Amino acid sequence: MLHFYYKSDELYCEGVPIRKIAEEFGTPIYIYSKAQITQNFELLKNSLRNSKILYALKANSNPSILKILSKLGAGADTVSAGEIYIALNSGFKPEEISFAGVGKYDDEIKFALENDIFSLNIESPQELLIVNEIAKSLNKTARILIRVNPDINAQTHPYISTGIKTSKFGIDPNEAIDVFKKATNLTNVELLGIHTHIGSQIVSVEPFVETAEFILRYIEKLEKNGVKISHIDFGGGLGVKYKNAIVNDKLPFEENDDKELNPELFANEILPILEKTGCELIFEPGRFIIANAGIIVGKVLYTKKSKVKNFIITDISMTELIRPALYKAYHQIVPVILKSEEIEIADIVGPVCETSDFIAIDRKIPSVSRGDYIVVMTAGAYGFVSSSNYNARPRPAEILIDGENYYLIRERETFEDLLSKTLMTKI
Repeated sequence: MLHFYYKSDELYCEGVPIRKIAEEFGTPIYIYSKAQITQNFELLKNSLRNSKILYALKANSNPSILKILSKLGAGADTVSAGEIYIALNSGFKPEEISFAGVGKYDDEIKFALENDIFSLNIESPQELLIVNEIAKSLNKTARILIRVNPDINAQTHPYISTGIKTSKFGIDPNEAIDVFKKATNLTNVELLGIHTHIGSQIVSVEPFVETAEFILRYIEKLEKNGVKISHIDFGGGLGVKYKNAIVNDKLPFEENDDKELNPELFANEILPILEKTGCELIFEPGRFIIANAGIIVGKVLYTKKSKVKNFIITDISMTELIRPALYKAYHQIVPVILKSEEIEIADIVGPVCETSDFIAIDRKIPSVSRGDYIVVMTAGAYGFVSSSNYNARPRPAEILIDGENYYLIRERETFEDLLSKTLMTKI
C-alpha cells in the first residue's frame, strides 16, 4: 500500500493534503510518510528472518527519519564520520553501526574506533594495515569485515554498479585470501567476516543469487586456508518502482513499466544459500526503505512553447534533485490537483543555468498552469542528501507526516545560511 493517494482528485500523504503543506511551508519541499517508512522496514524485517538490517544513511540521513528506524530495530550503515556522528545522535547505539567506504580518512577511522562502533569494512590491503596502526595507537581493537569484489554484473546503471572488477570498491577475490590471512595475525584487529555490495537499484534476483553462491564458495576457500569467519554483510541494492508509482484514470500510464524486486522473493532465493555458512547475516538496504516514502513538491513558475518543444518550468531544480541530471533517472511527475484531463508532452525543467537541469524530457503529464503544484514521486532516496547550493540556491525544507499530523524536520535554508561559513578577508 502506497501512503500517497488521490482523494477527490487531490493528492494526499496519509491523512494530510499535500496542497496544505505546500501553502504553509512553500516550495520546493520534501515530504515523507512515517507509515510508508515503517511498512517498508517491517516488510524487509519479516522477509529477512534472523538477519540484522543496517539502514544505509547515504540514501537519506535526516535525524527524525533515523530515529524512526532505530526504534523499529534497524542499525546504521555509514560511509563517513559525518554519518557516524549523525547516527550516534539519532538513536543508534555504537554496536549497531558499521563503517564502509573506499577512502576513509585517518581521522574518520580514529573517530569510528574512539566511538567503538560495530565494524569497519576494509576495502584494500593498505587500509587494513592503516586501521591496525591507528587502533594500536589508541590501544583499541578494530572489528573488521573485508570487502571482496566478486566481479558480478548487477545489471543496473554503471554509476551505481559496484561489484565489477573495474570498480574502485573492494578487493580482488584472489588477492583477498592473503588479506584475510594477514588480518588474523595482526595485533589490533578482530576479523569478523566478509562484506560484498554489488550495486544499487537492482531489480533482478539473479545477480544476488550469483553473489550468494560466490560467498558460499569463498568461505569454503577461506576455511581451507585456515580462516574462520562469523559474519556476512551482503550489502543492499534492492530496486524499487519508479514508473507508475501512483495510478489514476486521469494520469498517463507508462506502457514501458519498470520492475521492482520483491523482498520475499529476494529472501527466499538468498537466505537458503547464505544460511548454509552458519554465519550471522547482515543486510544494508537504503533506497528500498525510504525511496517511495518521500516526494518533492514544487510549483509551476512558467509554461513556455517553442516550435519544437513545450516546457514546464518549475522551482524544482538539479540542486534539489540531481538524479535526473546525473543518471537520466526516471521519476513519475504528477499534479497535486487533477484539474485537467488534457495530456501534454513537455520537458519539465528547473531554473538553474544548466541545460542538464531537467526533471523529465518529453514527458506526458496532465496539463498544468502557472502556480499549480506538482509532485516528483519516489524521491525519498538520494534526494535531499544530494542537494546543493549551486547557483546560490538555499536548500529546501523537509516535512514528516504521521497520520493527520505533520512536523517540520528541517528548516528551509535562508540567504544568510549561504554566507554563514564564509569569512570576509581584509583586502
